[in-house]
Amino acid sequence: MTRRYIVAGRVQGVGFRWFVEREARALGVGGWVRNADDGTVEVVASGTADQLARLRKALEQGPRAARVDEVREAEAQQETETSFRIEGAW
Repeated sequence: MTRRYIVAGRVQGVGFRWFVEREARALGVGGWVRNADDGTVEVVASGTADQLARLRKALEQGPRAARVDEVREAEAQQETETSFRIEGAW
């Protein structure tokens, strides 16, 4: 299954993308993470229901420097990615 997450709060400039990449790889989830123009972080992830539930819990926590106010979740088109990557500008 594939899910799309939008994470709002203080989530840019605090290592959030690297945190998500590390967590997703540890869980064996495929997909990507990127900063959005509106200050949120977008995540598209594919895995089992358990893997995605564990990833969402990690997204709700975030790294120490972040402040997560909200995680919105929706269905997404199936990703063919088997690895996880950071997209967009560094």
